[in-house]
Amino acid sequence: MFNTGTNFNLKDKIQSMNADLDVILRPTDLSASEQVYALYESLKEYDIEIFVNNVGFGNSATVAEQDVQQTEKMLRINVEALITLSTSTLYAHDYADKEGAQLINLSSDLGYRIVPNAVTYAASKFYVSTFTEGLAQELQDKGSPLKVKILAPSMTETEFVKTAREIDEFRYSDNVQKFHTAKEMAQFMLELYDSEQVLGKVNSESYEFELMGPVYQYTSRKKAD
Repeated sequence: MFNTGTNFNLKDKIQSMNADLDVILRPTDLSASEQVYALYESLKEYDIEIFVNNVGFGNSATVAEQDVQQTEKMLRINVEALITLSTSTLYAHDYADKEGAQLINLSSDLGYRIVPNAVTYAASKFYVSTFTEGLAQELQDKGSPLKVKILAPSMTETEFVKTAREIDEFRYSDNVQKFHTAKEMAQFMLELYDSEQVLGKVNSESYEFELMGPVYQYTSRKKAD
């Protein structure tokens, strides 16, 4: 969450469609761990049926050419903030026994493959994917009603590329052969939410959205015994 005009414009748009809906903003720098904890504490008054970790940014450069400070900030947001908000000290702890609750973490199709100029970003998303798949199966082993899922988009028409490349303008229709709109991706998330599957992933070849079980191997104690 960041204090940008985009968030406030979105709030106005949502309330123009449904004036009775209460939209609350909590501007937060998720690269600062103390603000991550403060954000979650500020939400304790609400009964959160679905918690979506949808924040992060990329780093478009080779590993040797990356700006170290930017890379560190990316890892704090993509990995540390997401893990903190998800783990046993926060949402998974408070809602582990809550029937109907869901935690959805945003990974990427680059959480399942590696491409040039995005090695560090992909590694951060591999972490998100393996952590979330593992948490989902760990909770299943314990019989927890909390459902944990992953949404793994590919190219999506947002401000992501502009931020990653530090440029002012980027038109997806002029530069990208295949991509989804943010509206399409929101619909994919709803499909994932309604499903019994752990992973909702955009196929990097066909760009079809696929619902599936976990990809990474997980050996539970039950299976080991």
